[in-house]
Amino acid sequence: MWAFRTVGVTAALFGLLTAGVVALAPGHASSGGGRDLSDAAPAVPSGIHKIQHVVMIMQENRSFDSYFGTYPGADGFPRKNGRIAVCVPDPLKHRCIRPFHDPHDRNVGGPHGPLDALRDINGGKMDGFIRVALDGKLERCQLAGATNPDCTGGPPADLMGYHDARELPNYWAYAHRFVLQDHMFEPNYGWSLPAHLFAVSGWSAKCTNGTDPKTCTSNLGGPGHGPESTRKLNLHGPLYAWTDLTYLLHRHHVSWAYYIAKGWQPDCENGYTLLCRPGLQRPGTPSIWNPLPDFATVRRDGQLRNVEGVSNFFRAARTGHLPAVTWVEPDWKHSDHPRARISVGQAWVTSLVNAVMRGPDWKSTAIFLAWDDWGGFYDHVDPPRVDRNGYGLRVPALVISPYAKRGYVDHQVLSFDAYLKFIEDDFLGGARLDPKTDGRPDPRPTVRENVPILGNLVKDFDFSQAPQKTVLLPTYPHDDTIGGRVG
Repeated sequence: MWAFRTVGVTAALFGLLTAGVVALAPGHASSGGGRDLSDAAPAVPSGIHKIQHVVMIMQENRSFDSYFGTYPGADGFPRKNGRIAVCVPDPLKHRCIRPFHDPHDRNVGGPHGPLDALRDINGGKMDGFIRVALDGKLERCQLAGATNPDCTGGPPADLMGYHDARELPNYWAYAHRFVLQDHMFEPNYGWSLPAHLFAVSGWSAKCTNGTDPKTCTSNLGGPGHGPESTRKLNLHGPLYAWTDLTYLLHRHHVSWAYYIAKGWQPDCENGYTLLCRPGLQRPGTPSIWNPLPDFATVRRDGQLRNVEGVSNFFRAARTGHLPAVTWVEPDWKHSDHPRARISVGQAWVTSLVNAVMRGPDWKSTAIFLAWDDWGGFYDHVDPPRVDRNGYGLRVPALVISPYAKRGYVDHQVLSFDAYLKFIEDDFLGGARLDPKTDGRPDPRPTVRENVPILGNLVKDFDFSQAPQKTVLLPTYPHDDTIGGRVG
């Protein structure tokens, strides 16, 4: 029998430094000044600063319920008399469809543009999923390979299916051994591009001048507002002028890298275009999963080389040279994106986690694993609204670290903004992507890290515990491998 612990939204902050002690870990910038400590023993990191490497792995297009709706102790499907007690109306079949176990290794999902999110949520009723999928089944959406945000090529009932440990033994094993977050909300309404923009900058916008942050306005990828339309006016310049996290990292001399797998990405580069070919993805090619090369700050600071091929991630993990802050992005084949095989996506994630666990940096690393949007799959929780951009629907999320609380289900309200907040508190002395303080005023509507409802990822750690050992899992496991191999 597994034992599970939970945490509430109002739990006290954890891991504060002892008064008068400043612990500087590798990747942290010293403020300088004070007496000469060159001959003193190096300070031992404490609290949050025990985490000297943050690795953010972003997979694709799954709702929380579709992966963890039946996980013990989590806020999964409501039940009555042992039976799932929620259903979604199907206007064609004139009946209500309940979530069902789906053993298939490939799924289709549903439309997942910004308006689709709002229609799925339907004012908090969470009952628009099948209706939205049916409305999106235009004739031109029936073409094989149509995988863009506003088109679905399969039966709408597919999006009511869920998986469990039978299909996802490694994801469930990580939840069992480390931390599962059951109220991680996509930061925005809609699809991959704005989600990835939020993940690196706390905002998604369109700028009339790619180098002037004051010309940016909120944008989630509506008609004529995706990167393709903007690039026609700005062929060789940056697209994103507002401030992203790498700007602060660079100013504070904190190392970072964005590792991306070479291959293809499936979503159209304009959130409302119905037909498109898969887009090429590689480090030097900006795309919906690789937005940093299109940020003015990255170009101006000479940081384009920090966007690297994923082979460099495996090398850095193996040799103990992980940057302080790391993003890792898959290609379509390894992404969990609908039509790609779930087993291949899980194998990809397992290989990344195993690489960190086998390397010398594991003892000081936190891995944050999440899925960028809900992909049209059903979820029963009404998202909180923090501003005009979101939150969007729930997505699966895990924390994997030697200091992660074991078997812990975190019920805090979270979003990708919590990753920014954790990094800023760990490496930047609490500096925020705030136009009033960061030196690059942009008109973002909200400093997302400061939203009162946002939880604190520090609560997922116990920095006083003996560090957890590695859990090396097979990349293609059978259903009986939940325990994994402990090293």
